Amino acid sequence: MIKRLLLSCACIALITGCATTATVTPPPERPVSETAPTAADAKAYVEAAEAKLGDLSEYAARVAWVRNTYITHDTMWLESKATAAFTEESVRLATGAARFNDVNTDPETRRKLNLLKLSLVVPAADRAGAAAEIADISTRLDSTYATGRFTHKGKTYTLDEASQILATSRDPALLRAMFEGWRTVSVPMKADYARLVGLTNEGAQGLGFADTGALWRSGYDMSPDAFASETDRLWAQVNPFYKNLHCYVRRQLNAHYGDAVQPKHGPIRADLLGNMWAQDWANIYDIVAPKSLPKSAYSLDRLLTQKKYTPEKMMRTGEAFYTSLGLAPLPESFWQRSMITRPRDREVVCHASAWDLDNRDDVRVKMCTQVNAEDFYTIHHELGHNYYQRAYKDQPFLFKNGANDGFHEAIGDFIGLSSVTPVYLNQIGLLDKVPDASEDIPYLLKMALGKIAFLPFSVVVDRWRWEVYSGQITPNRYNERWWQLVNDYQGLTPPGVRPRDAFDPGAKYHVPANVPYTRYFLAHIYQFQFHKAACDQMGWQGPLHRCSIYGRRDVGQKFNAMMEMGASQPWPDALEAFTGTRETDAAAIAAYFAPLNDWLTQENKGQNCGW
Repeated sequence: MIKRLLLSCACIALITGCATTATVTPPPERPVSETAPTAADAKAYVEAAEAKLGDLSEYAARVAWVRNTYITHDTMWLESKATAAFTEESVRLATGAARFNDVNTDPETRRKLNLLKLSLVVPAADRAGAAAEIADISTRLDSTYATGRFTHKGKTYTLDEASQILATSRDPALLRAMFEGWRTVSVPMKADYARLVGLTNEGAQGLGFADTGALWRSGYDMSPDAFASETDRLWAQVNPFYKNLHCYVRRQLNAHYGDAVQPKHGPIRADLLGNMWAQDWANIYDIVAPKSLPKSAYSLDRLLTQKKYTPEKMMRTGEAFYTSLGLAPLPESFWQRSMITRPRDREVVCHASAWDLDNRDDVRVKMCTQVNAEDFYTIHHELGHNYYQRAYKDQPFLFKNGANDGFHEAIGDFIGLSSVTPVYLNQIGLLDKVPDASEDIPYLLKMALGKIAFLPFSVVVDRWRWEVYSGQITPNRYNERWWQLVNDYQGLTPPGVRPRDAFDPGAKYHVPANVPYTRYFLAHIYQFQFHKAACDQMGWQGPLHRCSIYGRRDVGQKFNAMMEMGASQPWPDALEAFTGTRETDAAAIAAYFAPLNDWLTQENKGQNCGW
């Protein structure tokens, strides 16, 4: 998550806060009767705006933190009021920045003026009541999701409970019940979501963008259309490998469940893939594991249990990875104030997120941590946000952010690539012996079931929203178009006909929470670029998937230098600072998974791949 999100009215999964009191003092503006604004005026405007936003953000963060970790009617009310006021101020500042569009300013001031406009992920129109209505809807949507429950055969299920069944059960009837049951939670969100789309489009148009989707696509130092084309280019690089994986997994599912449940041809039934959104297939490794190859010598889930890891010990292990690179330990306040496990006495937002409450050192993680491999990885990921936040803390307020939102997600995922290698697990004493090369294909298959399976899903979420915001999809076609895109990109289908009133996109947290999702697609490209660059810096000669950067202070020094840049420069500058290249490239993914792709090609010989 990134600071740009924090300046939205949603105020969820924050990196800093996004609320304020209703009484604010505007930055100085020249009277209308005066002459045209100057470069000095623009600089003064930006400095005053940064001071105001900086002052407001700590209050904003604390309001949002309380609502996320203690959901009640009152905390929802407080966040709604605070976010409305903050959004109104942000809209005023962003609109005022347009006054300097034709002023010849210095590059830093121009970048900050642009960032002021791009900071509003969920923009409100510059009129009375617009920000308040958006805040009310956003808080209601988020809390509806967070407190969602459904009933099956007399038992009530939370998302956590349903997800666990999807991960472990092999009963197709029960899998379907959990998959469809959770999607009843999102049905009441549809009207609110459609209203929110109209309101945010009005706000985006007031800032000079065609719609909210165009505003989101403008945050990458290129035009919205150029960015859409860039994501198409990157997806084309990885699509052939995804289709190879899809073909193999479908065949294994067919062998396990039979033609009546999973046909040999066509799309895969989404509920069979071990994840509520079929975005990560690692939980069905037991079904798709190659029978001709040796079984894995270890299970990270079992290792963590056997070594008596607790949620806090997992978190401290994650911190130790970053400090092994030469980065400073987390402050004591992190351990005092973070929510590391789910409280038993109240409703909370369990979706893992990293927070920076004061733009300096009060960083925290909010997780309902379980002792398992998935959360072991997630911890390394979320701490990446915190370490990025601390690295750029000395930048001006508008530059306290990632080079782009994909960078913020990629930092922790880059560390995560090392965190699950047998080499790293051996380095920290979790694994006694590193398996030999005979286990490389099983290891890479497990990784691909998570990393590669995720890529098309990460494209679908925002492709759907871009079409919603542009008006290509009307509310009566929300669900129909969602599943068309899921079929086109992922090659998946629902387990049965969806009801006419279904709103399945809303069953994914980031949709009602209004969190842009293409950042995760970019992060999955960047993380492999970062990993390959780091391993090259080390002089690593072995297979890329066996490289661990744990303990490499030389890598950490260069890594931190990139993070310290924050958003002060266009993202290609930050990419070049660490990798030596200015272009996003999925070639590192091909290099990492090359042995697996060759193996899959052999396994799929004679198969009718595609859907």
